[in-house]
Amino acid sequence: MNKKYLFVILLIIICLSVHPGCTLNPLKNIQTLDMENNDDMDSDLIIVGFSQLGSESDWRTANTKSIQNALTKENGFSLIFANGRQKQENQIKDVRSFIFQEVDYIVIAPVTETGWDTVLTEAKEAGIPVVIVDRMIDTEDESLYVAWVGTDKYEEGVKAGLWLEKHLKEKAKNSGTPDDDWDVPEETGDNADIAAEDIVSDGEEEETVNIVVLEGTINSTAQLGRSKGFEDIAARNKNWKIIAKESGEFTKAKGKEVMKKFLKEHEDIDVLVSQNDDMTFGAIEAIHEAGRTCGVNGDIIVISFDAVSKAFDMMEAGYINVDIECNPLQGPPIADIITRLERGEKVPRITYVEGQVFEAENASKDRIGRTY
Repeated sequence: MNKKYLFVILLIIICLSVHPGCTLNPLKNIQTLDMENNDDMDSDLIIVGFSQLGSESDWRTANTKSIQNALTKENGFSLIFANGRQKQENQIKDVRSFIFQEVDYIVIAPVTETGWDTVLTEAKEAGIPVVIVDRMIDTEDESLYVAWVGTDKYEEGVKAGLWLEKHLKEKAKNSGTPDDDWDVPEETGDNADIAAEDIVSDGEEEETVNIVVLEGTINSTAQLGRSKGFEDIAARNKNWKIIAKESGEFTKAKGKEVMKKFLKEHEDIDVLVSQNDDMTFGAIEAIHEAGRTCGVNGDIIVISFDAVSKAFDMMEAGYINVDIECNPLQGPPIADIITRLERGEKVPRITYVEGQVFEAENASKDRIGRTY
């Protein structure tokens, strides 16, 4: 591992301390190595630069902690962390700073799928392998990154649709007896699309089900995958009608704002599909402030995604009907991939981290032992 960059960084820091007006600062807001800690300069440590897209949600915080806890000195790593604050331009600057620092590996949780080719080409030319985490990137040159780790967002959307089918069917029969025939078909596990015409629905004609969707950041993997998965299931249910959908940007504040708009514009809302828990928390506040009810005994069915700790509180309170887990514990497989690359081994191109479906009636039991 080349440590010449440490000397360069030290010179920059000295320059900035002597000339505070100096504008050259490619490392601003980047957590660099501890210059006074000889352990950080240990040539045996694998130096990793991690560009996290932001800290917009409880899920994101858990994801960051998982990666930080996996890439520790005790595990043979020295981690440089950067928060992109949900702006791609910040992340691109962060990645370039990692290249400047001559890190051994770069890990990126991209805020959006497109626009990465140039900076990833720079990393490739510098000989730095890149691992993508959580959201995917859209590039014609797949050699620009070596591996991707995350959850199957399309499958998560399918799970939400299948749960709603099952729930409405049981509700129509006025039966509380659950069945287990709604698991995701095996063929959907690898981001395979489900064509509506290839799925046979055994449901009977029912009253129109009006659905509103709080989408995540537009063109993010989570927004695209969850939307496509749910809409493929919705397409086979002729009485389902998506009457409104808009981005809540994966934040509580924006989720609340958009839900207020939905409630003003649409008097008859039967189902809310919210593509992450933080937006759901804001939406629930908006529903209650409007004098409406939601959840298990409410008039609006609430389907959420992520399954963070606070969402379990909301399920136990009866405000969320079901939460589709997006497992944030992605640090260990990332550490394993980098370690194997260091040994010269081949690694899988795609690594899925499995998630579950949690229903309100089982929330108290299901949350036991969870760390997020």
